[in-house]
Amino acid sequence: MRLSFKQRLQSPDAVLAPGIYDAFTALVAEQAGFEALYLSGASIAYTRLGRSDVGLTTAVEVADTLARITERVRTPVIVDADTGFGNALNVQRTVRSFEAAGAAMIQLEDQTFPKRCGHLDGKGVVSKAEMVGKLKAALDARRTEQTLIMARTDALAVEGFDSALDRADAYVACGVDALFIEALRTPDQMRQACARFAGRIPMLANMVEGGKTPILPATDLGQLGFRIVIFPGGTARAVAHTLQRYYASLKLHQTTAPERDRMLDFDELNALIGTPELLANARRYDADAQDPGAA
Repeated sequence: MRLSFKQRLQSPDAVLAPGIYDAFTALVAEQAGFEALYLSGASIAYTRLGRSDVGLTTAVEVADTLARITERVRTPVIVDADTGFGNALNVQRTVRSFEAAGAAMIQLEDQTFPKRCGHLDGKGVVSKAEMVGKLKAALDARRTEQTLIMARTDALAVEGFDSALDRADAYVACGVDALFIEALRTPDQMRQACARFAGRIPMLANMVEGGKTPILPATDLGQLGFRIVIFPGGTARAVAHTLQRYYASLKLHQTTAPERDRMLDFDELNALIGTPELLANARRYDADAQDPGAA
């Protein structure tokens, strides 16, 4: 029997969740065998808007993206809900919307609005009391406890490491299902955070290429005590690198020939997205295939 995501997080080994930003990336990641996926708010901003992660995306855009993904894949999706897109009442609308769209876990952070990427400078945070209220509102809004709520604090960059741990204690006390202390600076901070919280609640480690947190393999992070490891923007960065090379080559050579060995051909792409199965299913409903004598 397939474990729920909540049950899976009770296992000792960490769940590695790659970043995704649409149904296509989710499908490819699922086919690679990942146990969970991370719908990155930053990557939605990059790919839908061609913009930075500075609070420009809306709750509707994220919910729409999430719904397209969960329609296509069965793998649990952790969704970045930013600040909840407003106050406690906005948070409740966001949770209901994302839950209806199929979220397995909803991440909420304590930044001020407009928020910005957790590894950019110049962030601000709301009061601890305000965030506690928003988390309680989120927990009250969900229809089932199988929809998990994760609390994220960005206080380390604003108020320091000790304050971040203090806030984390308050957020855990609300009854959330997972904890995310953003932009831990050193392996020692990572060890201290895990020593304080990992025995009480699943913790998330955020691996951002070029960011403020040391990049470690998921196996090593699991040994420290983290139960979820995300590489949220790696997919968008890898795709951007590939597209830069591909478009430069096409412009220079006026043909895709130099890139062919790094591309799927027409049939290979259709096999990846399931076109043969889709067409076979369509034939079941073809009028010409129906029994003429059927009522």
